[in-house]
Amino acid sequence: MSERGFTIRALGEIAIRCIDLDAMVAFYRDVIGLEPLNDPNNGRIVFLRIAEGFGGHTTVLALFRHDIEGAGRTRAGELPPAAGPGSSLHHLALSLPWDEQEAVIGWYEKLGLEYHVETFDWVGWRGVFTFDPDGNTVELVAKNPGWVAPSSAASQSASR
Repeated sequence: MSERGFTIRALGEIAIRCIDLDAMVAFYRDVIGLEPLNDPNNGRIVFLRIAEGFGGHTTVLALFRHDIEGAGRTRAGELPPAAGPGSSLHHLALSLPWDEQEAVIGWYEKLGLEYHVETFDWVGWRGVFTFDPDGNTVELVAKNPGWVAPSSAASQSASR
């Protein structure tokens, strides 16, 4: 353990201030498949289960109406937040098994969603990217189970 005396084990929650809370809840529930943990029609804050987390804390996506204050002294905003390229959120990546990515592509095509697929050979990942209703980039990422890390000797000779 470090001199700090603590080590982060997992992501507990990511919270997004939403321009259109209802559309965002519908997208993450109906398109992505996350389960609401509270009333999705409350019009204020909706928590969606991503997966079991660390130490009994469920990993969640929290969707806040942009003018609602949250825990931790977060501030509400009267104006809708910037989204898409103007947002400070570059993208949100959610993990799933490699063999389910073709189902993601089929699902997106059935729904008529714009998407693109990108591979990251240096780590053996492949991401299927789309946009949520607020314009944020959403990636469903998986690791290729057959991926083998390049040997350090091969990496060093390739960089010369």
